Amino acid sequence: MSTGPVTLALPIADRGTSFEFYRAALGLTPFGEPAEDGLPEPLQFAVNDGLRLMLVPAEGFGWVVGGREVAGRGTSECLLGLSAGTEAEVDAIIQRATGAGAEIVIQPGQQPWGYAGTFADPDGHAWMVTKADQAAGDSTSAP
Repeated sequence: MSTGPVTLALPIADRGTSFEFYRAALGLTPFGEPAEDGLPEPLQFAVNDGLRLMLVPAEGFGWVVGGREVAGRGTSECLLGLSAGTEAEVDAIIQRATGAGAEIVIQPGQQPWGYAGTFADPDGHAWMVTKADQAAGDSTSAP
């Protein structure tokens, strides 16, 4: 098993739009050598010590996955999750994402699994922000 970070790759429509969104909405810091457009190539962000987010233009993403069909905007193949310490932090992340161009999918509020809200990034990838379960110390209690 790998001991290095896991990389989650997502197809995107526009490098500049995605770069600005992930910096503004989630406060992620990009890393890597800049390409001709001034953005790192590949476009990657360190989410934490164990996870990297790599954003790949859709046409290149299709090539990387062996010519398999890439899901179109609004088609969700996975739900990306973030945890926050408080309900106010959930609200703040959702508000920051909205201000950076996200679409609200589910307004923040009490759900059967806890306090959560969901937004879609500019490419339609769904992100659910959930208040960490303080009693269990686990933020993975969503269905």
